[in-house]
Amino acid sequence: MYLYNTMSRKKEELLPQQGKQVNIYACGPTVYNFIHIGNARPICAFDVLRRYLTWRGYTVKYVQNFTDVDDKIIKRANEEGSSAAQVAEKYIAEYKTDAHGLNVMDADVHPQVTTCMQDIIDFVKALVDSGHAYEADGDVYFRTASFPEYGKLSKNSMEDLQAGARIGVDERKESALDFAVWKAAKPGEPYWDSPWGKGRPGWHIECSAMSRKYLGDTLDIHCGGQDLIFPHHENEIAQSESVTGKPLANLWMHNGYINVDNKKMSKSLGNFFTAREVAEKYGYEVVRYMMVQAHYRSPINYCVELLDACKASLERLYTCRDTLDRAIANAPAGAADPESLALFDQRKQAFITAMDDDLNTADGVSVLFDLVRDLNTRSNDPATTKDTLTAGAKLFDELTGVLGLLYNRKQGNEIPAQVQELVDARTAARKAKDFAEADRLRDEIAALGYAVKETRQGVEITKL
Repeated sequence: MYLYNTMSRKKEELLPQQGKQVNIYACGPTVYNFIHIGNARPICAFDVLRRYLTWRGYTVKYVQNFTDVDDKIIKRANEEGSSAAQVAEKYIAEYKTDAHGLNVMDADVHPQVTTCMQDIIDFVKALVDSGHAYEADGDVYFRTASFPEYGKLSKNSMEDLQAGARIGVDERKESALDFAVWKAAKPGEPYWDSPWGKGRPGWHIECSAMSRKYLGDTLDIHCGGQDLIFPHHENEIAQSESVTGKPLANLWMHNGYINVDNKKMSKSLGNFFTAREVAEKYGYEVVRYMMVQAHYRSPINYCVELLDACKASLERLYTCRDTLDRAIANAPAGAADPESLALFDQRKQAFITAMDDDLNTADGVSVLFDLVRDLNTRSNDPATTKDTLTAGAKLFDELTGVLGLLYNRKQGNEIPAQVQELVDARTAARKAKDFAEADRLRDEIAALGYAVKETRQGVEITKL
């Protein structure tokens, strides 16, 4: 598998440090609000990465943090008249509601800053002791001049960064580029005791400490949104590599932006949408489909037309799978025909080829719809054997599972026992040619909110 490495600006082969074990660290949310659709993109994109690697036989250890100490959290707590801890707890719960709605698997570890404080303090101390950081009136700053490779991820030179920096922002800093790894406590803020007095961590140091604690000095993959390349990931690299002397990550993956009607999403433009708001109208699965139908590095232009198209595509997938179920139930017994099995294997290999090429879910989805056409053709052929259809359904379920789609199928297809009994009675009436009774039962079924009709694959029951 080849993945685009932001560090080298080219696709590189995934070569895990420990055979088939892949360690992934994903930057998680700062929990002060509901996630917006821009936040939802990396959550879905890298969930697919994890699912695909697992499907391909890798063992994945996936760590995603919650930033539960931050200026924005403190500001929200002051606005709501609550504590920072209460705000964080509330929005971690809201995040999980949205993530589960999007069919995103929980990380193997969800570290929180507040539960890793001693690890962070130890990390800062290591920077100070080695001369890579310095204390100034209770604050501790990273000394960027001590890390000659600063800017290597974002491709910003120290000279360009210096020229663009605001000079004199803080006279206690040796350089305008130096950034806080520890902040002295201000009145009314949460704080922890440290060798430099009461305070709390800077944003960037948190991920350096947490990724090292749970995944070691060097990650196989570090991923996050494109907006995190600078300064967040750049600063993580400087901090971590100054302490360990090793690469922080072998591969850096960053997803593209989401625009709204061809404009950058922002609160000031009034085009800011939470995942919850969109899901209330379209359902979470349409949002997930929108994320996976595009390549993760490509921009997505969020608009009503795109959502409508995604909804229609999902309906095609559901229809195909429901048709398959009916066809399998009514198909003649017999071995799977070799021609169909060869075609299914061809589709599987095409999907793997797409996904091995930098997680190209856009081409992967195209392959899935090629399979849909194959399966629809066979479902409508009464001569297709049960084993043939079952093999096709198995591959369909595998591919949709890798993409994290069709997860509402079982829930949506549950037919109440009362309705099923009426459908069975109607089928018996039709076989007995008692069509008046069959029509009466059909109306009774409709009164309960369901429609029933006969198809070549058998009886179809749908919710009105």
